[in-house]
Amino acid sequence: MADYDNHINNDRDNDQWKTADEWRAEEKENKKNSSKDKKGGKWWLRICVSAAAFGLIAGVVFQGVQYGFSKAGVQNTGSQLATTKTISSSSGSSSANGLSEVTEVVMPSIVSITGIFQTTSQSWYGQQSSESEGVGSGIIIGKEDGKLLIVTNNHVIEDAKSLSVGFIDEETASAEVRGTDSDADLAVIEVKLSDLKDSTQEKIAVITMGDSDDLKTGEQAVAIGNALGYGQSVTGGYISALNREVQLTDKTMTLIQTDAAINPGNSGGALLNSKGELIGINTVKYADEDVEGMGYAIPINTAKPIINELIENGSVSEEEQAYLGISGQTVDSSMAAQFNMPTGVYVQQVISGSPAKNAGISAGDIITEFNGSKVSTMDGLQDKISNLKAGTKAKIVVQRQSQSGGYESKTLTVTLGKKSDAPSTSSDENNSGSGSERNYYYNGQSQNESGSSPYGGY
Repeated sequence: MADYDNHINNDRDNDQWKTADEWRAEEKENKKNSSKDKKGGKWWLRICVSAAAFGLIAGVVFQGVQYGFSKAGVQNTGSQLATTKTISSSSGSSSANGLSEVTEVVMPSIVSITGIFQTTSQSWYGQQSSESEGVGSGIIIGKEDGKLLIVTNNHVIEDAKSLSVGFIDEETASAEVRGTDSDADLAVIEVKLSDLKDSTQEKIAVITMGDSDDLKTGEQAVAIGNALGYGQSVTGGYISALNREVQLTDKTMTLIQTDAAINPGNSGGALLNSKGELIGINTVKYADEDVEGMGYAIPINTAKPIINELIENGSVSEEEQAYLGISGQTVDSSMAAQFNMPTGVYVQQVISGSPAKNAGISAGDIITEFNGSKVSTMDGLQDKISNLKAGTKAKIVVQRQSQSGGYESKTLTVTLGKKSDAPSTSSDENNSGSGSERNYYYNGQSQNESGSSPYGGY
């Protein structure tokens, strides 16, 4: 957590991305000076109770990221945001009262997210398209350059034509995608503060981050989310297990297990400790007739550096976006077991003259890491590349088959090229294979992965 906080505490303007601790320090300073400014009235912001959380509702296909948004047209006031408070562990409150206290202080930082998705189906009359709505949750984590920053699950906003965010006072505003990481199932979206009324800015708050490394099995846990899209709901339980390896359809994730109910609509919502600190981001549950109370959340310490990277790199324009110059396919756990190979992205093609070719990547390599982050899927690799500017140097770890038949790890440094300069055809190497294929010099759409998993992504 120290690395994360130090990284985001660099010099910046007052409206830059700030931690909850910084907001709290500002509030204390503001209160000290409030008597001097009394003629102008109270100008610090109140923290109000609200409800909103996240997860996709019926009928939405989880695919890639698109977005189209509208403006709300409300004037910006430049108001500062409040931060959520923490509950004292020595307050002596009962379990029920503690849950109520946590709910009251945290609700202003939870939002609902609504996405419009286009689906296609085949009928006797040919291919037909229709629109459907998905509803989930998000968490306010800060602001930067006049924009409110909200974290959620990638599968909540993936392939949405448009996004809107609902706040504690039931006001809504359009949102844009700042950055995504499908391997980590994380996304950051942003709302212009100029699109929010003064009254809304007075009621919302930035979540206070906890430390998931300090968690112990048996601790109390609180999950907040927009279950079934009916509105915000709160469930209580315990930390059932830590560092659970959960095999999803296309990847394996290391998650917190809790028996606090996580239902459809909760995805992207908050998992909190008894102090009201964010310790996890709700993401999946185990869906089986014989199983009850097995929900999972991304540990906040795992999410922090990824969120920070998405905030820093997510505002890359399409003209500046980087490309690698390969095509490949996901090697999931079942394929890896069948062919005795590592999981990751199998390189099928390397484009002639591409950054990948110049860095020494070869057809047949399996990409397992990109800039220190694990690579599980093609979509995840594309997300990582598209969040970077052309000219960025990145370290890529590949597993390369040796003459003995095993795999050896190699770390390569690649200088990413400019997507607009990338060729649309011509490959230097081609290793044919089955399965879906992704060319990283295209701005392609995400594809559904085949297979099934008992873990439902909500």
